[in-house]
Amino acid sequence: MSDSDVKIIDIALQGGGAHGAFTWGVLDRLLEDERIDIEGISGTSAGAMNAVALAQGLASGGRQNARELLAGFWTKVSEAARRSPIQRSFFDIMMGRWSLDWSPSFIFSQHLTRTFSPHEFNPFDINPLRDIVAAFFDFDVINSTRWPKLFLSATNVRTGRLKVFRQPAISVDTAMASACLPTLFRAVEVDGEAYWDGGYMGNPPIFPLIDETAARDIVLVQINPFTRSDVPRTAYEIHNRLNEITFNASLMKELRAAAFLQEIIKHEGIDRQAYRDGRVHLIQSEEEMRKLSVSSKLNAEWAFLQHLHDIGWRTAERWLEAHFDDLGVRTSWDAGFVFEESLQPAHLPEDVERKVIN
Repeated sequence: MSDSDVKIIDIALQGGGAHGAFTWGVLDRLLEDERIDIEGISGTSAGAMNAVALAQGLASGGRQNARELLAGFWTKVSEAARRSPIQRSFFDIMMGRWSLDWSPSFIFSQHLTRTFSPHEFNPFDINPLRDIVAAFFDFDVINSTRWPKLFLSATNVRTGRLKVFRQPAISVDTAMASACLPTLFRAVEVDGEAYWDGGYMGNPPIFPLIDETAARDIVLVQINPFTRSDVPRTAYEIHNRLNEITFNASLMKELRAAAFLQEIIKHEGIDRQAYRDGRVHLIQSEEEMRKLSVSSKLNAEWAFLQHLHDIGWRTAERWLEAHFDDLGVRTSWDAGFVFEESLQPAHLPEDVERKVIN
């Protein structure tokens, strides 16, 4: 295969707790395809963990090493989860559900985190994930490489603004800042600033990939569904939908802004090298992810992680069959519904067709 046959892409990885194993499956399949090279990686929360594993693997040993690091990381997460007091209930297991909705320990933890802060119920700031990240990843390798570029997002607690960490500042602390849920863990301090989960302000951030890499194709791996057909009624359903809306809000705004940029570049004839645009592609399985309760994001049983991995692998396989030829040519994701109320830039003629640019 010649270099001209290889498609160069950036990849953006959404967060979502244990649901990040879906992304592991997607990456596992993409790494099998030697027609694709990854230049930039953006990740948030669980997406940040996948991003760190992917970046280190590609930098130190190539595709196969990246696949092994991803599998090894999720194996370690599952092993640690076996020691957690929060487990599926007998009822959930008998009903064949991956959720923790009827788990007494999960229900108790929900009441606990609504009454007490992490400073009160976890005074020693114990976080098993931090131990895994510190022991499993080699941040010297990640920071010393010029390829791939890595971007991790976190939310500045004091300012409410997005913070994007880049090489050579990637560390245990920056990775944990990206995954710090404020109801469960204390804010992570980096250089004197306190940070919470990046999902609140960038899940994942898109513009570092547009601005700082040469690749023009961004492949977004989405975990949280944009839409649901039914209006939630129970407390759990409402909480689940609020979680999805909250962690998709920043992504929708960035995609809307990117669509504005594409409109302006096309209709004003602006030099694409001076005003960079990008082609957006989406790998997701909303049908499968809609079946999962928000509580299952805390379920790291190996069988569940493998189940999510397999869904991700199959989803990526179907996407490659349908859209590989779109890479380098056109945007493959029709996102018109996201922008239907605000896509049209005010300065463009009124008769310009309102649509996502291909």
